[in-house]
Amino acid sequence: MDVKFPIGQLVVPEKVTLNDVQGWMEQIKTYTTRLRGTVDSLNEDELGLKYREGSWDVRQLVHHIADSQLNMYQRLRLALTDNSPTVPGFDQDKWAVLPDNGLPVEPSIKMLEGINERIVALGQSITEDQLDRSFIHEANGEIKVSTKLRKLSWHQEHHLAHIKIALENPAK
Repeated sequence: MDVKFPIGQLVVPEKVTLNDVQGWMEQIKTYTTRLRGTVDSLNEDELGLKYREGSWDVRQLVHHIADSQLNMYQRLRLALTDNSPTVPGFDQDKWAVLPDNGLPVEPSIKMLEGINERIVALGQSITEDQLDRSFIHEANGEIKVSTKLRKLSWHQEHHLAHIKIALENPAK
């Protein structure tokens, strides 16, 4: 298994369908319950485990998932309301070491519950025409709504796999 990409790299179908989107929304809908089941009973030492040398620890991963979903959700909304808006990136490595990342994971899980509920509501009402709307990421160029919806689902699963690896087979 590739520990860096334990569920594989992001793959977006060439032609995204509304059925694809609904499947992704189902994953997002159940995510925080699955994340809680994995991290709720962890102690401080377990929250400090890493999935590979040099990686973020479990606590940082949980906070990163919330930070990233927040940023991606905002970009999605902008793409649906503005005409190809340009959006900034965020330096996830710098965000990962900000002082609020020392908090317990609960505030980030609560954020995720709300953000994911809103993402699902938005995703379930998306139209085929809206799938082709896009935003311009300052570093990565044009990104379609269909791609962003896929990434919203994939990204969380990607990091949940990292958390499970850290707990089952921590990096030395």
